[in-house]
Amino acid sequence: MDREKRKIKYSVRLTFVTIFFLFIALSIGLLNTYPTISSRDIVFANKRETMLSQISVMSSSLSALENLSVEGVHQVMELVDVYEFDRVIVTDADSQILYDSADRRSITSRVLFAEVLDALEGNVVFHSDYDGDAFLSRAACPVVSYGRTIGCVYLSQNDSQQAQLIGEIQTRLRNISIVGGVVTLAIIVLFTNALTRRIRELAGAVRNVREGGYGYRIRPEGRDEVTALAEEFNDMSQHLQDTDELRRRFVSDASHELRTPLASIRLLSDSIVQSDNMDEETMREFVTDIGSEAERLQRLTEKLMMLTRMDADVEIAIAPVDIKKVAESTIHLLEPLADERQVSIEMELSEDCIISANEDSLYQIVFNLAENAIKYNVKGGTVFIGLDKSEDLVKLWVEDSGIGIPKEDLENIFSRFYRVDKARSREAGGSGLGLSIVHDAVESFGGEIYVEPSEMGGSCFTVLFPLWEEAQYE
Repeated sequence: MDREKRKIKYSVRLTFVTIFFLFIALSIGLLNTYPTISSRDIVFANKRETMLSQISVMSSSLSALENLSVEGVHQVMELVDVYEFDRVIVTDADSQILYDSADRRSITSRVLFAEVLDALEGNVVFHSDYDGDAFLSRAACPVVSYGRTIGCVYLSQNDSQQAQLIGEIQTRLRNISIVGGVVTLAIIVLFTNALTRRIRELAGAVRNVREGGYGYRIRPEGRDEVTALAEEFNDMSQHLQDTDELRRRFVSDASHELRTPLASIRLLSDSIVQSDNMDEETMREFVTDIGSEAERLQRLTEKLMMLTRMDADVEIAIAPVDIKKVAESTIHLLEPLADERQVSIEMELSEDCIISANEDSLYQIVFNLAENAIKYNVKGGTVFIGLDKSEDLVKLWVEDSGIGIPKEDLENIFSRFYRVDKARSREAGGSGLGLSIVHDAVESFGGEIYVEPSEMGGSCFTVLFPLWEEAQYE
């Protein structure tokens, strides 16, 4: 059943652009807000310090008067710098104005500013507001003489110059942030386009491979995670291509190997059916040949099933196995074949050569190597089986005095269905799968196998296994 494709609901490019746009908008907001607030707070602090300092001097000067009067206050205020303030007011204890720098006609009237009333109660007061066009600051301080509040001093200042400066800074920051935001957003769009283009290319490549185009490759660009993903994809598609080629070759070779005994069985059976006057001896010979081909077909099927299990990584029981015992029992079974081929078997097996393996699989390894050494030997030839161990390895080798293997065939000898001499291999009952099974089984136990010419004239197969350690099973 075809799997329903999941529709793309959110574009990666749109998601990236949206996230970065929100981040830029937040950054612009902070850039246009925080400096203004910080500058305003600095101005507030500076004005507070300045005005309270000035009003404290005025209050101290006026406190030298036991009672505040218009004449006395004017005499004192003439000695104090009041020009930097927009308005300076001095009142008596009843909030009646005794001095007003802005309007002399208001003298003798009362002032009811909240700051003045608060100062007459003995509090030092400061307030400052910013409306975007100017800083409006007010301060009030009581005049105390001999522990008695005899009046207060009130200052006000309307500062538009610093407000204008802050406004210009804010305008420049806004312009800079807008230009920077637009440029950054354009760069992000270009970046996301490049990134999503590579992702789309990778998705297209996956579709090609899914449809069977295992030869498709991506040209890696850059040195980022997407590049690493592209390289992994290329490795995967190469592996799939190799696997597909092996599968095709395996199916082709298996079909060919299965077709040969089946064709022989069909030919022999048709000959029996079509012959009306076949004598009993000839018929018995034909039936014997049919049985031989059936046995060959069975052996081939068993080997194919074994290779399938190995390819599927079917878990098998692993335990300590003594190779010497397995080798002795295997050679005992092969002695009739050796006698039939007039081949002698010599063994030199060391004790305590124990490895971590499966006994049945180890039997297959020894059996296939020894059987090949017997089958492809010469009359009167010899097969030597050796077993030895070192500190951490067990070495098993099988060599013969047979026909040997040409150098050009050595690198393919463990490939499936590969046979050096096809005619002679088929005559000997070989399928080209035995050494492939041996190779896969050896590797499954962490060992390695290689072949080289033997000093006896034939070939020498050497297998190295890790020596079993008791700590592995504690």
